[in-house]
This record gives sequence, C-alpha cells and structure tokens, in this order.
Amino acid sequence: MRNRRHRSRAVVALVTAALLGTATLTACDAQGGDSASPGGPSAHDKPSPRPTPAWDTSPRSLAAVGDSITRGFDACSVLSDCPEASWATGTDAEVRSLATRLLGKERAASHSWNLAKTGARMEDLPGQIEQAVTERPELVTVMIGANDACRSSAASMTPVGDFRADFTAAMRTLRSSLPKAQVYVASVPNLKRLWSQGRTNPLGKQVWKLGICSSMLADPDDLDAAASERRNSVRDRVVAYNDVLEEVCEKDRRCRYDGGAVHDYRFDGDQLSHWDWFHPSKDGQSRLAALAHRQITSRKPLP
Repeated sequence: MRNRRHRSRAVVALVTAALLGTATLTACDAQGGDSASPGGPSAHDKPSPRPTPAWDTSPRSLAAVGDSITRGFDACSVLSDCPEASWATGTDAEVRSLATRLLGKERAASHSWNLAKTGARMEDLPGQIEQAVTERPELVTVMIGANDACRSSAASMTPVGDFRADFTAAMRTLRSSLPKAQVYVASVPNLKRLWSQGRTNPLGKQVWKLGICSSMLADPDDLDAAASERRNSVRDRVVAYNDVLEEVCEKDRRCRYDGGAVHDYRFDGDQLSHWDWFHPSKDGQSRLAALAHRQITSRKPLP
C-alpha cells in the first residue's frame, strides 16, 4: 500500500514538473527568448538603434553658389544672365531645375536661393557661402572654378594652392554655421572640349573675341605648338582644380563630389548656348540638373 501511494505521488510530481516546464518554455518563447536558436539574443537584449544616414536623399531646401553657369548666362539672350534657366534653381519648365525636381514647383519658389555671380572665382566662394548660411538650406550646391582657369592668359590662372585654400575656407565657414547641411560639388567642365565643339561655329568665335575665356579660346583656329601648349596648360589646371574639389569634399561626410560627371559630360551643339557656343543652353542646363539630381538622390555616391 505504501509503495502504491509512493508511486502515485511520484507520477503526480513528474506530471506537475512537466506541465510547469512546458509553461515556462512557452512563456520564454512568447517573450522573444532564445530557446529556438542557441546562441541567439537573449530576452533581455534590446535592438540597437539604426544610425541616421549621413546623406539625406530628399533635402527640403537648397541654396546654389557658383559662377555664370549657375546664373544661366547666355542661356536666353546674348551676354546676359538668365537665372530662370539655371540648372540649380531655375523655374523654366524646359530645364526642370534641380530645385524643381527635389522640392516641387511650389516649394522651390520659396525654399531655393541662387546666390551665384557671373564671373565669380573660387576666392569669392567664402563670401557666397556666408550669404547662403543665412537662409539655413539643407543642401548647398557648388559649381565654381571655370573662371579660375578662364583668365586673360594661362599665366594668370589661379594657383592650385590658392584654389585649395579658398575652397577649404568656404567649407569651414559653412560648417561653423550649418554643421548638418549637405553639399553637392560639381566638377569644373572640360574647357578644352568646349573649345573643340565651339570653334566650328563662326558666330561663336566672334563672341569669343569679346574676351570669353581668353586663356583657352583666344585665336581658336591657331593650332601651332604654342597655342596647343597654352590650351593644354588650361586643361591640366582644370584637372588639378577638380582633384582639389574631390579631396577637400572627401574629408566632409556630408559633402558629395560629382565624381567628375560634369567634366566628363560631352556637351554637343544642342547643349551649348547658340549665343556664345561655350556656356550651356537650356538643354545643357537641363543635363546639368539631371546629373546633379541623380547624384543627390542616390543613397551612395555614384562613380
């Protein structure tokens, strides 16, 4: 009799233990326990917060700084700015500016600012940046450097060291006021390729005589050794400027260089102003807007 009672108590104890164990396992599973995968996170682990991306693909305001290209010079009429045709902030439907593509037509009208100046060189960029930061834009576009190479002579081009110092100072000014603003830096166009395209047009060559980029465009039909050396020195200086833009930009996690996209783009007759065959036409401005939009809306820099 005692043995039967002992066995009964033992069975009850085993069943109770089994039921309690099942309940315990079920409770762990419901709370995200690690019973299903040995070595997995415990029930007390919390998911790590996802880091905020350094690059925002949809900024909500834009300030453009730079030179005559960003002012739409010669895109609408001879020797005149045409900011409505600007690749960066223009309102012309034919261009579909970067601001329009990013912000939409209505918001672009109130949340984009064109602070570029025709004739500006890199030494003018810190002052333009000072103006830009007062608007507190989320994105600043930079396209400048052509006028540093386009001087009265090749000997007058901005030294690379000065170019670097001024660009570094401009970035420092921006960061002191807007540490989280994003910066898109366009490369300097290939001026020698523009000479090659434009020299086939008699009207363009007449306008060039007025003093447009004399270091490259003077005596456009002169192909002797001295003229070729002069043009090649301008070409090499532009390459050096672009190296500076890339190197300085790479040191800033919220700066994105275009990877040489503008420099490498092969502008043809339709994309050059029919007033001077050197500056972008409305079609050319639209191509610049598309290049910038593609780079800015990419989660990672494009090659």
